[in-house]
Amino acid sequence: MLALLAAGLAFAVAAGAQDGAVPGGRFVCTVLPPEAARAGCPLSAMPMQGGALSPEDELRAAVLQLRETVVQQKETLGSQREAIRELTGKLARCEGLAAGKAPGRAGKNTMGDLPRDPGHVVEQLSRSLQTLKDRLESLEHQLRANGSAPNAVVPSDFREVLQQRLGELERQLLRKVAELEDEKSLLHNETSAHRLKTESTLNTLLQRVAELERGNSAFKSPDAFKVSLPLRTNYLYGKIKKTLPELYAFTICLWLRSSASPGIGTPFSYAVPGQANEIVLIEWGNNPIELLINDKVAQLPLFVSDGKWHHICITWTTRDGMWEAFQDGEKLGTGENLAPWHPIKPGGVLILGQEQDTVGSRFDATQAFVGELSQFNVWDRVLRAQEILHMANCSTNMAGNIVPWVDNNVDVYGGAAKWPVETCEERLLDL
Repeated sequence: MLALLAAGLAFAVAAGAQDGAVPGGRFVCTVLPPEAARAGCPLSAMPMQGGALSPEDELRAAVLQLRETVVQQKETLGSQREAIRELTGKLARCEGLAAGKAPGRAGKNTMGDLPRDPGHVVEQLSRSLQTLKDRLESLEHQLRANGSAPNAVVPSDFREVLQQRLGELERQLLRKVAELEDEKSLLHNETSAHRLKTESTLNTLLQRVAELERGNSAFKSPDAFKVSLPLRTNYLYGKIKKTLPELYAFTICLWLRSSASPGIGTPFSYAVPGQANEIVLIEWGNNPIELLINDKVAQLPLFVSDGKWHHICITWTTRDGMWEAFQDGEKLGTGENLAPWHPIKPGGVLILGQEQDTVGSRFDATQAFVGELSQFNVWDRVLRAQEILHMANCSTNMAGNIVPWVDNNVDVYGGAAKWPVETCEERLLDL
């Protein structure tokens, strides 16, 4: 019993010295024979007083002898504390060998680095705590079973050391659990914020896709759209992808709506290298609408700045520079000597909504068109008045043989937009 008690006391001291062990230290473990263990804890003979003792006297003598032995062991441990620390360290390593671990490999340190997974951390700490409790209960049970007195108990110092160690492990376990809970809460908050940001971005994209789908589905045919130029700036415009060939006559028709003041600006302009004003339709400031061909000017009797849809057609031929102006199917003016015998040069740039100072660029905001344009078509001949009337009153829909009004032939820039256009009948009711 005393040998077991000595081993228990050594284990208590070893538990406090575990943290000071040098990581990776190597020890030589030697199995001690039972005689050596008994020799380390000599047991003095119980004094015998002649004759048999009563059971109460025997129990009292056993208790006194046990107390004396404990005092002796405490003195021995106090004088040889460092030696006991080293021996208990070796004992722990030997226990690892006895548990089936490979020779030369230290036993598992339950207080070392813990796995990062929260569940494993809590599980490992719980197992360590339970192991120490089980060993304490086992020592108490062995001491009670092997003691000479039925009521023998573990020394109070030994129990206090073990209880302190167990308390420390419990506090460490609780701290680790609290840290894991804090990390879990922080991770949950970060995940929630990221999820909300992602959902907001996805919703924005979905709304944009829905808008595009509604806009595209609203185009009943490739020509059923309009170009919107809501601001008077020098960067909103549309561009016709096709260019003009050399022309000796033309007809240009379009629907437009504008209430800009003063002047609606420039519904369209065609510029070629060396001549920025090859063909221009413009109403600038308080001037009337003007048609420019090769920088020559004719004033047109058109009035379209009332905010309503209007159908406009301009015809011109190089023979004598004859021109005609139609509004809503009615011829309102005609003239001649507008750049006579000058063919329209090919390879230029056709812009909607801006007047070009150089080919395709250098726009002036004061000359920009403000409003909506649709059905811009160009022919290489002078259309008859009857044909123009039929287009204006929605009796027919004629596409230009040089530049037709189709969606894939028009690009928009700077905030200009394409939108579904009202039907021809709806535009006609707007007159």
